[in-house]
Amino acid sequence: MAKNAFYAQSGGVTAVINASACGVIETARKHSDQIGTVYAGRNGIIGALTEDLIDTGKESAENIAALRHTPSGGFGSCRFKLKSLEDNQREYERLIDVFKAHDIGYFFYNGGGDSADTCYKVSQLSEKMGFPVQAIHIPKTVDNDLPITDNCPGFGSVAKYIAVSALEASFDVRSMAKTSTKIFVLEVMGRHAGWIAAAGGLIEDHDIPVVILFPEVEFDKDRFMAEVDAKTKQYGFCTIIVSEGVHWPDGRFLAEQGTRDSFGHAQLGGAAPVVANMIKEALGYKFHWAVADYLQRAARHLASKSDVEQAYALGRAGVEMALQGHNSIMPTVDRLSSSPYKWEIGKAPLSEVANVEKMMPAEYISDDGFGITEACKEYLYPLIEGEDYPPYENGMPVYVTLKNESVAKKLPDFEL
Repeated sequence: MAKNAFYAQSGGVTAVINASACGVIETARKHSDQIGTVYAGRNGIIGALTEDLIDTGKESAENIAALRHTPSGGFGSCRFKLKSLEDNQREYERLIDVFKAHDIGYFFYNGGGDSADTCYKVSQLSEKMGFPVQAIHIPKTVDNDLPITDNCPGFGSVAKYIAVSALEASFDVRSMAKTSTKIFVLEVMGRHAGWIAAAGGLIEDHDIPVVILFPEVEFDKDRFMAEVDAKTKQYGFCTIIVSEGVHWPDGRFLAEQGTRDSFGHAQLGGAAPVVANMIKEALGYKFHWAVADYLQRAARHLASKSDVEQAYALGRAGVEMALQGHNSIMPTVDRLSSSPYKWEIGKAPLSEVANVEKMMPAEYISDDGFGITEACKEYLYPLIEGEDYPPYENGMPVYVTLKNESVAKKLPDFEL
């Protein structure tokens, strides 16, 4: 008899996470003899814990298809990290209870490293509790820091947005540099890994002077100022790409506020204004700064075609692998060649994915620590390749908002 499936979106959403949702749901519908209803968690894994399930079967084929070109999380996401099994087994047991109550035999969790860990633990515990659930992790993170997979859905589109935005802003600064702004600072996401910042380095191929501050490279103020000053004197202006996670040699973030978020991470108040004011004080150059923030991960209008295709393919592959009997794995992107760009779907055991962060390789960062190498460009360019514009109407993109009808609850309330 066909088992139902549960799908949830986790962490910061992206321009293409809904394309993975589309891949999961459309593929499951093609195998209705093996998969019954696909339930989605309202606001991610919280939806499973609180038994707040969405019946995706109530959505039309047209609306599900429209997810492929709609940004952010169609079912809602959350930043909620389940504690370890040892610290809070009740949460994991609650997940299994909800799965039992709704006859769910497939668990598709779409997220980054923390969700890979949750997926792995659920697959282990469900076996022990006598209700096996096939747990498949669908990769997603703009930070591009999941191991084994060549890249992560969401990253290619952010990289494209940052490279294009930095290029356009640099043209602006270049136009005005003689009598006005000489320095433009763009802050991008990336607490520990500098993949997004690296994408800003592609503008040097357009004869733009650029200095990058990576989380992987300790901040040296004197060296940085010398580099900015030299480039500004040579070109008349300079663009700086700063990762939010850039830090001093003692580990303190340049932008640290002294407060913590719900995960215990230091809350960062903005590295761009800190860096811009440093330059003003030390060198006297007039500046403008911007923080890409949500704009970089929400920009579906400028999504990379390769990113959209991979996001959908990984969602589809997750379902296909589950139907083949696989469990506790993550489908991956395996690069076959960069020029021409060719890739295929592989798979990785969650035991090797969970809680592992992939940083920028040293060979991707220039010797001076302020730029990217040709090897890095060879890696990046295929990921920002191609355009996949959403449909437009009256000058605005057409995005879908789902009905998201709730399923009747069967269990007592659960306190988070």
